[in-house]
Amino acid sequence: MTNHLHLVVQQKDGKLSDWVRDFKKFTSKKLGIIIMDNPHESSRKQEWLKIIFAYHAKFNKRAGDMQFWTHENHGIELYRTEMIESRINYIHENPVRAGIVEKPEDYMCSSARNYAGLEGLIAVDYW
Repeated sequence: MTNHLHLVVQQKDGKLSDWVRDFKKFTSKKLGIIIMDNPHESSRKQEWLKIIFAYHAKFNKRAGDMQFWTHENHGIELYRTEMIESRINYIHENPVRAGIVEKPEDYMCSSARNYAGLEGLIAVDYW
């Protein structure tokens, strides 16, 4: 999706909160570099994003001068196979419900591509 992310993840050592923290830290740095140093983005858009990121950082002492991710995580423990399948189907249908694509596998940033036998952007471990 363009403004949020859904993940179904498993942390083998049981420290999912540490994984989420590290994921947000790593991706915010990488995405910040990509967005702010992209010569194809307009300087007006880059300045607008800096204002937005700086605004949200004001409310978090640990964020530094810019904040990319929110602090809210809506984690749900998926302890049955049916729950996992239901959540994955929900995630795959999300861009269809938003009117971005007709079929889940058409959304390039979705594991629905992998599940449909198409090449995806990232490797996916299947159940």
